[in-house]
Amino acid sequence: MTNLTIDIGNSHTKYAYFENDSMTSNGRVLGHDISSIKAYNEKSVDNCIVCATINLDEETKKQIKGLGKNVIFMDHSTPVPITNRYKSPLTLGMDRLAAAIGAYSKVKNDVIIIDAGTAITYDFVNNAGEYLGGNISPGMNLRFLALHEHTAKLPKVEAEGNHPHLGEDTETAIRCGVIDGMKYEIEGYIREFSLKYPNLSIFLTGGDDLYFEDEIKLRTFADNYLVLEGLNQIIKHNIKLQENNNSCGKKKTDKKRDESKK
Repeated sequence: MTNLTIDIGNSHTKYAYFENDSMTSNGRVLGHDISSIKAYNEKSVDNCIVCATINLDEETKKQIKGLGKNVIFMDHSTPVPITNRYKSPLTLGMDRLAAAIGAYSKVKNDVIIIDAGTAITYDFVNNAGEYLGGNISPGMNLRFLALHEHTAKLPKVEAEGNHPHLGEDTETAIRCGVIDGMKYEIEGYIREFSLKYPNLSIFLTGGDDLYFEDEIKLRTFADNYLVLEGLNQIIKHNIKLQENNNSCGKKKTDKKRDESKK
């Protein structure tokens, strides 16, 4: 069985093909052009699921519907294999929930997912498979941009460049402040959650995760595909629910047939 998972983010679209739990191929395109996925799609896809942080227009939805035999547009009513305890579930990003599912499916234990992308999100699932919530803070590019746009004289600085322990001029002061500030923030969350949950597993993902992978050493798993893997788990969960419903329906039909024979 071939599954296709699609994560449409603010700036990129990521996708992956799965055979059961095994990812066979994946890709990433700038923007929200689904046609590039369709051009690559030489396989017969049984199930396709998409989560999006943007509103999809009708043409894009039509293109997605053509990618698989059974297509799920993930929303807050989609059945998922963990319990969502978020107090405002209608405002929870589907990519955050999918990443939480992807991480929990790997360890079945207390887990925190740190996604360092446009924003940095921190999401927690306990060992009972309950999503309890998380926090959101600005990502790297937002921090650089905010310092430039909301001050009179500070320049726009890029992440790449000289990075001393202490800023030696305005450029390095901003670069060190942003990057080290993110590092210390992430380390602080890891330390705090590890004290409260001794068996905690930490997953680091997102656009900026590789930058920090070598610097943050405290029992972290770097995984760029948590959202896509979580979406695949949601497909499997929905297939199982459908099979159970079909089985129950068959049992009811058989029972009525037996009763009619009496």
